Amino acid sequence: MSEPVVSVSSELVSDCSSCFGLCCVALPFAASSDFAVDKDGGTPCRNLLADFRCGIHTQLRERGFPGCTVYDCFGAGQKVSQVTFGGRDWRAAPDTARPMFDVFPVMRQLHELLWYIDESLRIGAAARLHDDLARLRAETVALTESDATVLAGLDVAGHRERVNVLLLETSELARAAAPGRRRNHRGADLMGAKLSGKDLRGANLRGAWLIGADLRKADLRTADLIGADLRGADLGGADLSEALFLTQFQVNAARGDGRTRLPSVLSRPLHWA
Repeated sequence: MSEPVVSVSSELVSDCSSCFGLCCVALPFAASSDFAVDKDGGTPCRNLLADFRCGIHTQLRERGFPGCTVYDCFGAGQKVSQVTFGGRDWRAAPDTARPMFDVFPVMRQLHELLWYIDESLRIGAAARLHDDLARLRAETVALTESDATVLAGLDVAGHRERVNVLLLETSELARAAAPGRRRNHRGADLMGAKLSGKDLRGANLRGAWLIGADLRKADLRTADLIGADLRGADLGGADLSEALFLTQFQVNAARGDGRTRLPSVLSRPLHWA
């Protein structure tokens, strides 16, 4: 049986210093509570400097760009910049711009899948799936090392479906030991829900809408949170130390405090109380 991955690969952690500001250029955004202005995909953000740094990085929230402080690319930015395009930036080599911007969201999806696979490989209850997971991990890594043409034409949705089969099995195995009734809220509309202090251990919250939900002091250990929308959710004092498939992106979008317990592989956002 394959040895489980025991730590987060540095390749899956964003390193903006090695990226050509791809999230600031490739992605579109609309004027809203998250962004102060509209921006088309492929157009550089007005705050992007010549060296690919953000000109208002320390004031993003105050200047109306909290969405930028939430986003996480799972390390896709540096992979596309330094590996796929060999360190050639889109300003110095304009012919790389469009292919680079097209490849970036594909790479982000692949890196996100690697994040979930690596977590699955750390879950002892899913040990019987580890060999299959390791094979899919190797296949996914190989895809990330493809050239730009292959990546741009990749059927990411199809690959995600294959990975998701094992992620679902992993979730079932990991949640099976949770005490009491395991709640099924998959895809549920729980926007603004009053869930303070609730025992949600082992709950299925895949794809649930938890925008603005009150989850203070809730117990979310072994709850499956893959794809759950936690924007503005209050996680003050909540226990997510063993939550399944929780990402930095989700944590950044929520609100928490010094009592909120997170998995050891995630960081406490600077904007939290």
